[in-house]
Amino acid sequence: MSEVFKALADPTRRRVLQLLRERPMTAGELAGHFSSSKATLSAHFSVLREAGLVAADKRGVTITYSLRLSVLEDALLAFAETFGIGLAGAGALKEESGR
Repeated sequence: MSEVFKALADPTRRRVLQLLRERPMTAGELAGHFSSSKATLSAHFSVLREAGLVAADKRGVTITYSLRLSVLEDALLAFAETFGIGLAGAGALKEESGR
C-alpha cells in the first residue's frame, strides 16, 4: 500500500492516471500532455508500474500503458479500513444511492 501512496503523492503521476482513465495510451501520447523530459516521464511511469497502478504492454519500440484500477481500489479500501471505514459503510452508501 505504501508504494501506491508514494506513486499518488506526485501530481504528474496523478495526471497520468487521470489520462489513462480515458483510455490506454502510448508513452508518446502521454508525453504530449507534459512539458517534462522523456527521461523524467519514464521515471514516473516506472514508479506507477512498480506500484501496480499501470500495466505496460511493449510491442516493438512502443509501450502502451493502461490503468489497473483494481489495484487503486484495493489500496484505497485498505486505507479506509485503517480508519474503521469498511465494506459495511460502502454497502450503506450503495443502499442510499439506490433510493
